[in-house]
Amino acid sequence: MTEIHIIGGGLAGSEAAWQAAEAGAQVVLHEMRPVRSTDAHQTESLAELVCSNSFRSDDHEHNAVGLLHEEMRRCNSLVMRAADTHALPAGGALAVDRHGFSDLVTATLANHPRVRIEREEIAGLPPVEWRNVIIATGPLTSPALASAIAELTGEDSLAFFDAIAPIVHHDSIDHDVVWAQSRYDKPGPAGTGADYLNCPMTEKQYNDFVDALLAAPLHEFKEWEKVPYFDGCLPIEVMAERGRETLRHGPMKPVGLTNPRDPLVKPYAIVQLRQDNALGTLWNMVGFQTKMRYGVQTEIFRMIPGLENAQFARLGGLHRNTFLNSPKVLGPDLKLKADPRLRFAGQVTGVEGYVESAALGLVAGRLAAAEVLGRDIGMPAPTTALGALIGHITGGHLEGESYSGARSFQPMNVNFGLFPSVELKKPEGVKRWNTTEKTLAKKKAITSRALADIAAWA
Repeated sequence: MTEIHIIGGGLAGSEAAWQAAEAGAQVVLHEMRPVRSTDAHQTESLAELVCSNSFRSDDHEHNAVGLLHEEMRRCNSLVMRAADTHALPAGGALAVDRHGFSDLVTATLANHPRVRIEREEIAGLPPVEWRNVIIATGPLTSPALASAIAELTGEDSLAFFDAIAPIVHHDSIDHDVVWAQSRYDKPGPAGTGADYLNCPMTEKQYNDFVDALLAAPLHEFKEWEKVPYFDGCLPIEVMAERGRETLRHGPMKPVGLTNPRDPLVKPYAIVQLRQDNALGTLWNMVGFQTKMRYGVQTEIFRMIPGLENAQFARLGGLHRNTFLNSPKVLGPDLKLKADPRLRFAGQVTGVEGYVESAALGLVAGRLAAAEVLGRDIGMPAPTTALGALIGHITGGHLEGESYSGARSFQPMNVNFGLFPSVELKKPEGVKRWNTTEKTLAKKKAITSRALADIAAWA
């Protein structure tokens, strides 16, 4: 039987090894620690949690990450088993004892009869005789392997830092305030001339916004997390520091746009939103990468007209990270188009978060085992959290250029904006269905459908 080689013993690699071995395949898990350490890890344990010990919300009825937890449990996830075994009190969240969690994952894989753990660095591409490989090397992929992947797939296939702008749920935008228009009505290669949503600002609103940016507390990064500033991806607060008018001549410039509700009044500044996924449920704040702390981001961005009640699928950031331009280089089965013997899983594919990384490992491990064993298991349905997440990184994201001219694909957590919509009917006897009740009903409908649809694949 062909062995499955898995490179990387983080959450994704560990979950992939478990899933493949449980399916009946022989697995070799390659982890470079402790032979070669990283700036982030402190132990040689598999699935070490290097940052928070929280897996976020465990509400599988009304929260997308909670739904992902439950789908993974129903798919016999080792990561979720270890998390549940070592859970700590955390309200509605799932937090874990980080050492107990990692120790359980390590011991389980070390004692599995079909798993062999090799402590070594894979420098460069895997040997050609390895015919079934999963690369799950995470955000700190070794330079030699990253360089080899970039050479194989093209220089623009791999990024080494995130310049993340916030993403807003479309149905939380005030469409009585914003309007659809491209700058100078230019349609672009796949557009209509009305491809952006525009949020207008008066001079006072703009100055209040700049004042808030200048006063905002920023994330403090460890040395290994820091990234250099490039003129094309400056955080908005850094642009504001360079002069009060800088943003008006950058991502917030008001030229080439006319508010149809008040065509004679020229907005002083404009914030543009660009469609981020094929479903049209997520919209990106163009040029709004930031190092502000998460809590204050929501408060400040809701100062923007039209976004007063905005719900964010993702907040902004600027971090060191290694990730693929997955919509371009990966197939729907997570295989590298340039070398189909290689699959990718975890953060290197462009997902954010412990659970999302492990989820990609779960799917990759099952697919690799099915291939080795001559089975056809297909992919999780796009209506499931697993399927929605994979669909986004391999095809659901609308590829294009960011404000800086760089490719726009950036890492993403699972969220309800990635799921196909559901049709809701107002309950009988209810005359007025308020927004909160409707939102909860929509989330429950999405999660109920997902758990029904994951059953066969699980």
